[in-house]
This record gives sequence, structure tokens and C-alpha cells, in this order.
Amino acid sequence: MLLNSKSKAVAYGGLFTALSIVFIYLTNILPYNKLAMLFIASLIILIGVITIGAKYSLFVYISTSILSLFLIGIRGVTLSYILFFGPYGLIKNLIEKLKKPVLEIIIKLLYFNASLFLYYKLYNVFIPTTLDIPISIVGLLLLLHIVFIAYDYLLSLFIYKFRNRKYKK
Repeated sequence: MLLNSKSKAVAYGGLFTALSIVFIYLTNILPYNKLAMLFIASLIILIGVITIGAKYSLFVYISTSILSLFLIGIRGVTLSYILFFGPYGLIKNLIEKLKKPVLEIIIKLLYFNASLFLYYKLYNVFIPTTLDIPISIVGLLLLLHIVFIAYDYLLSLFIYKFRNRKYKK
């Protein structure tokens, strides 16, 4: 259920932005679990969509992206959040309104591939390095698609659990 006051939505938006920045910042401090911290930051956007609505969650995403660029700089994790993890909760919300599972999966995979391609191109521009990958590109892409489908499924489970817990009050 959405909050009924704009001031509450703005206050929650500020809180969600601060939490997202903390988890993105933790990716630079912790030597491991970078993907877990980005996953949690993407969960915050989903919580925002459920509690304050997509419009205010879009503002949370934009402010988190700008602040992470200023505070952390252009790094791989910042690009990952800006291109994929941040907007995916909003994109998922829009796509799942179609109520056609096969079409939803196709659109989600297209979005994933587009963001992956854009990430690869921007990463090479801003962070020039050579990637030494022990498996073939086809194998890597297949693995990334499997991980993405698992990620999307985990987000769906989280949404289901969050909505059921929220409305049991």
C-alpha cells in the first residue's frame, strides 16, 4: 500500500537513497560480496516501488546514481548500479504489468543484454583494462543469463514476501 502523504514519500525517499548509498559504498570497502551489496541496493528500489510508488522510486534511483558518482566515482560497481541494478526494480515493475510471462521474460532478457552491452562499452571507455576470462565468451554469456534469471526470480520472491508481510499488519 502506498503512503498517502507526499512528505512521507519524500522522507522515505531520502532514507532509501541514504541506504542505497551505504550499500554501494560498502562495495568499495568490502573485498568480497560486491554483488550482494548491489543486490541489496536494488532491493531498496523495489521496496520504494511498493511503499512510495514508482515515481518517487525513480527519484531515489536518480539521486542515488548522482550521489554515488560524486562520492565513489566512476567505477565498475557504480556503473553496475546505474546501468542495471538501480533501474531494474523500476523496469521489472513496468514489465510485469503486462501479465504475459513469456513476453515478460523476453523483454527482461533484452533489457539485460542491452545493459550488459552498454556496461561493457562504458567500462572499456572509463576503466580501460584487459579482461582475462578463463571461459569462452559464449559460456560467460550463458552463465550471466542463468544468474540473471535466478536474480529476477529472487526479486519476485522478495516482492511476494514483502507484500504479504506488509499487509498482514
